[in-house]
Amino acid sequence: MKLATYKDGSRDGQLIVVSRDLSTAHYATGIAGKLQQVLDDWNFMSPQLEDLYQALNNGKARHAFPFDPAQCMAPLPRAYQWADGSAFINHVELVRKARNSEVPASFYTDPLMYQGGSDDFMGPCDDVVVASEDYGIDFEAEVAVITADVPMRATPEQALEGIRLVMLANDVSLRNLIPDELAKGFGFFQSKPATAFSPVAVTLDELGDTWKDGRLHLTLQSTWNGRKVGMCEAGPEMTFSFGQLIAHICKTRNVRAGSVIGSGTVSNKDWSHGYSCIAEKRAIETIEDGKPKTEFMKFGDTIRIEARGRDGQSVFGAIDQKVVNRYG
Repeated sequence: MKLATYKDGSRDGQLIVVSRDLSTAHYATGIAGKLQQVLDDWNFMSPQLEDLYQALNNGKARHAFPFDPAQCMAPLPRAYQWADGSAFINHVELVRKARNSEVPASFYTDPLMYQGGSDDFMGPCDDVVVASEDYGIDFEAEVAVITADVPMRATPEQALEGIRLVMLANDVSLRNLIPDELAKGFGFFQSKPATAFSPVAVTLDELGDTWKDGRLHLTLQSTWNGRKVGMCEAGPEMTFSFGQLIAHICKTRNVRAGSVIGSGTVSNKDWSHGYSCIAEKRAIETIEDGKPKTEFMKFGDTIRIEARGRDGQSVFGAIDQKVVNRYG
């Protein structure tokens, strides 16, 4: 099934069920008002939502209405945890090669991960608000999952059983703030503003054989200012599966229902697939020409991130945002 959260003036919005083709929706009010309620009591509530989903797909839901992604918050508007990995080692290799730095051997066996802000996620069509272009504004097209409870010391196989929903993310980065923050030796903070997520989050059964080994085997499309810049394959080159990423978190603590885990920038060794973030494009330019030439995003720029199924239909709906300045 496909779930979304509509804006209603509150912090957590209103849970809706969305049809498979993303054309219609129905409020889930009689079952649950918020997605977190469902995640906390999945075995009881999800079958009821599935019944509503099937009625919606069959044209039998009595109070269906046209689905509008612009009215969506993030599927889970605020979460107990947002942990973002860097599961595509090719991305790390490119960035390091551009600055003549070796990739430590441990990076191939132990996932990189940071903990971001989970109290203020963006909806798929919300503006990306930044105070200055000098910060080096960048998009990052990613895949993300929402979990159930996963116990401490869970294996990757056990961790996979805890995945409830899959969605897309735009993990906005402010590249020019990153070097000074990392130099402090304590990780990202100001360089990682609010993250946006796709209009809908979908259950694993909706993905069929495109969900395999804890990876989403679909093409992630990134369109910057109306020009398609990335057609990156999200599955085959994902070094660490979502099971491994979640198990990494679980090494010393429990993961609780409503945690959101990101894949990191989707990246392919074949550069003809394009790029899922500008930093990677700049790294390729530096490797080839000695310096980058592609500038970061400017005010007024747009970014669209989407994945289509084998039938050509949008699976999660599109993240479709504009970069704006409300502080100048």
